[in-house]
Amino acid sequence: FNQFCANFNFQCLSLLSIFGAYSMDVITATSFGVNIDSLNNPQDPFVEKTKKLLKVDFLDPLFLSITLFPFLTPIFEALNISMFPKDTTNFLKNSVKRMKESRLQDKQKHRVDFLQLMIDSQNSKETESHKVLSDLELMAQAIIFIFAGYETTSSILSFIMYELATHPDVQQKLHKEIDAALPNKTPATYDALVQMEYLEMVVNETLRLFPIAARLERVCKKDAEIKGVFIPKGVVVMIPTYVLHQDPKYWPEPEEFRPERFSKKNKDNIDPYTYLPFGIGPRNCIGMRFALMNMKLALAKILQNFSFKPCKETQIPVKLSPRGLLQPEKPIVLKVESRDGTISGA
Repeated sequence: FNQFCANFNFQCLSLLSIFGAYSMDVITATSFGVNIDSLNNPQDPFVEKTKKLLKVDFLDPLFLSITLFPFLTPIFEALNISMFPKDTTNFLKNSVKRMKESRLQDKQKHRVDFLQLMIDSQNSKETESHKVLSDLELMAQAIIFIFAGYETTSSILSFIMYELATHPDVQQKLHKEIDAALPNKTPATYDALVQMEYLEMVVNETLRLFPIAARLERVCKKDAEIKGVFIPKGVVVMIPTYVLHQDPKYWPEPEEFRPERFSKKNKDNIDPYTYLPFGIGPRNCIGMRFALMNMKLALAKILQNFSFKPCKETQIPVKLSPRGLLQPEKPIVLKVESRDGTISGA
């Protein structure tokens, strides 16, 4: 990771190349216990098939049909029509099957990843029979992990670096906090990361400006009336996250990048229902804490060694893609500079 950046010292670098690889490696390691090193092994079959899986178009008529009319799914299945490439799903299905069989045979080796948790739940006596995951559901959950963790993490890390590059005062302040918490480039620990208040402020403010899920949906469970508006049971209610995050009624000068909005002094004044990057309530994003720690770890590691600046290829202001999850229209490109010429962990 750091060595890759070092190769581009004082050059312009597409952030998708490093953060995409970082996200891929984290997902495959935590979901499947597979160590890929996708920066150095981009031709790895697991990497190629996973990237192919992620090229789904959220505005594709088939995707919209399945989303809006889920009762049509059995018809599509009968016609052998799939939203994902068949060779990709077959590859993942067979990979998960082989991993499961291998783990069941080697019970002495202790593993801690999402796949193992699901396998354990299948064999747990505490799980009611009608709630046990089938192998197909296990594979589907694995695909969801990939979807939820790859593009989201790589995009928000790119947005954070863009904001730091275009706000050098914020980047300098963050460098100081990281250097104080991790002197002499010591490896980041969980305890150190949770103590970094300014790092959390920077991450939260970027998530306000660029909520990856620009909207949320919830099904109304019973007839309700809110401020004179009647909502029948079963109706899907859409919450416009991006619009809420940009509303000047709640966020003064909402287009401005101001991490101080989330300082200890100010964050208690924020209405929790106006800041929803991970949703809210019992059905908020199940991976929220994992995602936040994952991003903080990457930021601490890379900012220990490097600073980032705009270059002529940097799109300012950044333009957003109108398709699917919130992401830049073009990969964000920034100039990388080693802070002192020495790279830890390279």
